[in-house]
Amino acid sequence: MRAVEERYPTQVVVIGVHSPKFPNEREPQNVRQAVLREEITHPVVHDPALQIWRSYAIRAWPTLVFLSPDGYLLGIHEGEISAESLVRAVGRLLARTGVTTSEPFALLSVLERPQGPLAFPGKLAVDPSRDRLVVSDTGHHRLVIARLDGTVTAVIGDGRPGLVDGTFAEARFREPQGIALVGETCFVADRGNHAIRRIDLAAGTVETLAGTGRLGQGMLSAGPAHQVDLRSPWALWHRRGLLFVAMAGSHQIWVLDLASGIIQPYAGSGMEGIQGGPLERAWFAQPSGLASDDRALYVACPEASAIRTVDLPGTPNPKVGRLVGTGLFDFGDRDGTGDTVLLQHPLDVAWTGEELLVADTYNHKIKRLDPVARRCSSWLGTGQPGHEDGPPERARFWEPSGLATTFDRVYVADTNNHAVRVIDRTTGLVRTLELQGLAAPSD
Repeated sequence: MRAVEERYPTQVVVIGVHSPKFPNEREPQNVRQAVLREEITHPVVHDPALQIWRSYAIRAWPTLVFLSPDGYLLGIHEGEISAESLVRAVGRLLARTGVTTSEPFALLSVLERPQGPLAFPGKLAVDPSRDRLVVSDTGHHRLVIARLDGTVTAVIGDGRPGLVDGTFAEARFREPQGIALVGETCFVADRGNHAIRRIDLAAGTVETLAGTGRLGQGMLSAGPAHQVDLRSPWALWHRRGLLFVAMAGSHQIWVLDLASGIIQPYAGSGMEGIQGGPLERAWFAQPSGLASDDRALYVACPEASAIRTVDLPGTPNPKVGRLVGTGLFDFGDRDGTGDTVLLQHPLDVAWTGEELLVADTYNHKIKRLDPVARRCSSWLGTGQPGHEDGPPERARFWEPSGLATTFDRVYVADTNNHAVRVIDRTTGLVRTLELQGLAAPSD
C-alpha cells in the first residue's frame, strides 16, 4: 500500500464518474480493480444507479462535463479527446470564467497496487514445441517469458511505462496486451503506446514495428506502418506474413503486411455496433480478442457482448458475420444456441482444433462455443468472482481476459486475480501456475 499526496491547483479539479453499462460494473470491488488497473489517481464517484448520468442527460461513454466554480454547466464533449485538444478547451473555459487563483489543495489518495509478481495480466500466448509461455504483465508494463512448468526464463521491459526499443532490460512498454508467437519472433499489441512491437527472442531485442506512439484521431487510413497513428491495438493473430490487429479504439480489424510494411484497415467501417455484411461496411464494438481455425477469423467484441466472424483474404465476396450477440445493450449469462445466447463483455477467444473457447470476462467464466451450430455452454467458473482451483464445478475466476491453448491444456490470464491459470482440457481441473523466479519490478 502506498499513500500519495497529490496537490491540485484550484483552477481545475478532475473528478471521474463511473456510470456502469454492464451489471458486473455495478459491483464496487470490480470498479476498484478497474481504478487500480488503469492507475487512476483522481477521485472516482461510483454511480451504480445512473443518477448522476441522468441528471446531466449523458448519452455516451465517455462524456466530459465542464462546470464553473459556482456549479454552472459550461460545456459537454462526447467521445474521446486528445490531450492537446483538452488542454486548449480547458484554457478557453478558464479565460471565460475568469478563474485566476492557483492556490493548491491537497488530496490524499491511497494506491494499493498489486504486490505480487504479476499485475493485471491481460493476454498470453503459448508455443509447446519450444516449451514457451509468454504473458503480458499488463499492470507492470512488461512481458514475461516462462517454460510451461512456470520457470521464468526472461523478463522483457524494466517495469516502467514508456516507448523504448533496445535490449530486454532497456525496453519499455505501456499496458501491453495481445501476443502472437511466430517461431523466435513475438509480436505484441502495445495498447497504451498505440503501437505494435516486435521482439526477437533469440537476439534479445525489441523494436517498434507499427505506430507512432500517438493516439489516432478520426478516420484512420492505410500507410507505412511507422507513420500511421494507431488506436488502442488489443489483440493479434498471424497468418502467412500478415499480422491481423484488433484495433479496439477504432472498432476495426486491421492488417499489417510484414513484407511491405504497410498497415491498413481490413474489416470495419469505424462505426460501433454489430452490423455485418461486406468487410468495409461492417461494424464492430471494441474488438479485443482474435482466434482462427484458418478458415475464418473469430473476434471477441466486448462492448456488444458478441463473437463475430471475418472471412480471411482469398475468400470470394468476404463478409463479417456473427455467432452470438445481438446488440450493444443485449448482455447477460445465458447458454443456448444462436441469438438466445447472452454473454457479458467477452475479451478473448481461442481455437482448440474442435471448438472455440470464450473468456466471458464479466461473467467470470470460460465457455465453449461450436461455431457451426452456434451452440454456447458454460464450462468453468461459477459466475461469481473469486480465486479457487479444483474441478469444473468449483473453480472460480475474476475477469479472465486472455486464453491460449495447447493439445491438452488451456492457459488463462486471470486478470483481477493477477494470476495465470492452467486447465486440463480432459478433466477440466483448474490450477494456478506458479511463475518461479518472477518478482514485481522495483517501485
